[in-house]
Amino acid sequence: MAADEDPEPGPLVRMFAVTGGRARPVGEAFDVIAVVTTIGMPYDQAGLSPEHLAALRVATRPTTVADIGTRLRLPLNITRVLLSDLRREGLVSIDPPAATAGVLNERIYQEVLNGLRAL
Repeated sequence: MAADEDPEPGPLVRMFAVTGGRARPVGEAFDVIAVVTTIGMPYDQAGLSPEHLAALRVATRPTTVADIGTRLRLPLNITRVLLSDLRREGLVSIDPPAATAGVLNERIYQEVLNGLRAL
């Protein structure tokens, strides 16, 4: 191995390949603080990418879009595309965050803030 070669070049697949070249989610728009929950369990893993499966594992408990992106170490636009795929397949629900008297739950704000800081 030459001295200038990196022994671990990192991921060889660019992020757009993860989404099949798509940059926008399909279907109804959703916010980064939307809450994602896995439904349709058990699901057929055939045809699902490793990223889709990882998102499903994270969303077994209600989790914000931002938190899923952070946990998967993916940009938010890629995360949204993956989640829209899962929603279209009936494997997740994506709901607006619960509001109390018109004010979002402070815990959700903190999760989003932590997720953005981690990016």
